[in-house]
Amino acid sequence: MLKKIAMAAAMASALAATAAMADEVRSDDPSSLVRAMQDSGYRAELTKDNSGDPMIKSSASGNDFTILFYGCKSNRNCTTVQFFAGFKDPDNGSLSAMNKWNTDNRFGRAYQAESGSARIEYDLDLDTGGMSAALFKDNLEVFAALVDRYRKYVYNLK
Repeated sequence: MLKKIAMAAAMASALAATAAMADEVRSDDPSSLVRAMQDSGYRAELTKDNSGDPMIKSSASGNDFTILFYGCKSNRNCTTVQFFAGFKDPDNGSLSAMNKWNTDNRFGRAYQAESGSARIEYDLDLDTGGMSAALFKDNLEVFAALVDRYRKYVYNLK
């Protein structure tokens, strides 16, 4: 009897661990990011960048953004991701404007590209176990809100 109870407990524990893993978002499994994004109502197109690493194209509130994968070995087993959005021909894209953004905003690193475009990035370290889908979705919402505020900032919109 004790053996049956121990076996049932072990099976329940294994099922719980499997369910928890299915709810994890990991950079070595790009489809886990896609699932979390789609579960949150975002478009998420898994594609590849110019070097063959995974890349996800999406948008929020009409603002296109990309999730880039870094630390990849042979285009797989990536360790980190970066949310990225860029805006061409900004009205407020000077170096001093970018410095002001970075001073006033804790999250989302902004800069002026050599082309003059205004860019914003937001990094997540998903190495060694990733993060829960709930925490990833929270970070996704933070970035989506940042991108919208940043667009308004660089184009002097209210």
